[in-house]
Order: sequence, then structure tokens, then C-alpha cells
Amino acid sequence: QVRLVESGGGLVQAGGSLELSCAASGRPFDKYGMGWFRQAPGSEREFVAGIGWSGSATYYADSVKGRFTISRDNARNTVTLQMNSLKPEDTAVYYCAGLSRKYTDYGIRRENEYDSWGQGTQVTVSS
Repeated sequence: QVRLVESGGGLVQAGGSLELSCAASGRPFDKYGMGWFRQAPGSEREFVAGIGWSGSATYYADSVKGRFTISRDNARNTVTLQMNSLKPEDTAVYYCAGLSRKYTDYGIRRENEYDSWGQGTQVTVSS
């Protein structure tokens, strides 16, 4: 497993932006697919965005498509989630996750495919 540490969460007004970062250590980062998930109070954890090991393939939940951008820097062992046009319904704890085994376009969206998780960072969007 790779160790993952998120940062960048906070409080922002609706329409604003935040950038989340995830720093990885412990295993070869460039062999991992990476994803961002979120969990709102009283809700199940849901897929937000994913990115393949090279960074060329990206995946988004319909609810964030066009507003969020996932990227990675394999030289720095980081993955970033740029969140724009934030809405109150984006309020959640956001988790960075790593996927070490072979994955499909469908599998990278599935929580149980991931084998490494960060501790989460709170994002609160006020109306």
C-alpha cells in the first residue's frame, strides 16, 4: 500500500474554488491509479474523480464534470483536485485513494477496487 495524506480542505462560499492535494509515499506512485471520493453526512462514500497512472486518462462523476479537474505529478508523487464553481452539495469529507492493481474504466470508479486511503479532508461550501 501507498501512504496518502490529503490537504487543502476548508470553508468556501458557493461559487468559489478550492484545490485539494494528496501526497503519496511508501510505494512507486506512478504504478497506481488514483481517485478522489467524498462522503457527506448521512450518505455513502461516492466517487468524484479518477486518473490513470500516466495521467492521460481521467474520469469524473456526472455531478462534478466541467467543474472539477484531477491531475497528477508523478515526479512529485502528488495528485490534485481543482474544484471550481463549488456548490453547497459539494460539502463532504474528501478522500484520496490509490489503486495498485489493474483496473478498468468501470473499476476505477468503484470504492472497493482501491487498496490505499488517506484520512480525509473536510470541504464545506456555504450558501
